[in-house]
Amino acid sequence: MNICVFLSAADLDDRYTHPAREFAHLLGKGGHTLVWGGSDVGLMKVVADGVEEAGGRLLGVSVQFLAAKARPGVDEMVVAKDLAQRKRLLLEKADAVVIMVGGTGTLDEATEILELKKHGHTDKPVVLLNSAGFYDGLKEQFRRMEDEGFLPRPLAELVFFAEEPVGALAYLEESLGVV
Repeated sequence: MNICVFLSAADLDDRYTHPAREFAHLLGKGGHTLVWGGSDVGLMKVVADGVEEAGGRLLGVSVQFLAAKARPGVDEMVVAKDLAQRKRLLLEKADAVVIMVGGTGTLDEATEILELKKHGHTDKPVVLLNSAGFYDGLKEQFRRMEDEGFLPRPLAELVFFAEEPVGALAYLEESLGVV
């Protein structure tokens, strides 16, 4: 599988890097390809290192103004002209999406894929990896949106909430029929 991971490029503490590294190891060990923002810094580097160390492939999609931070020596690197094109390319190249901890950019990417799913423009499985309860508030907000009629489809059809990396990958493999 080509698994797109939306996540932070910030340097974060172990409560976030440990689950990210664990997911990356599982992804690489499973022979999958990481599709990510291409940066060689922060949590993006942690995940790319883990996938590479475990034997997976790296497919980066950077953007012109961040090209200096792009990871060298990857299997494939694409440089988009802007963030909108980058997001579109990331989704096009992926079979599935995992949302890890991140800031406003990650939240933008997460809501866009969910909006596409909501309107039937993609059926790619989406997992929100809730490391250290980072997304507890967002999860509660999504449930409120569902309960109060803001979502035309059940929340469970849009996103799977995983508390652990192994559950995230298991859900993706099951969703896509990968054994």
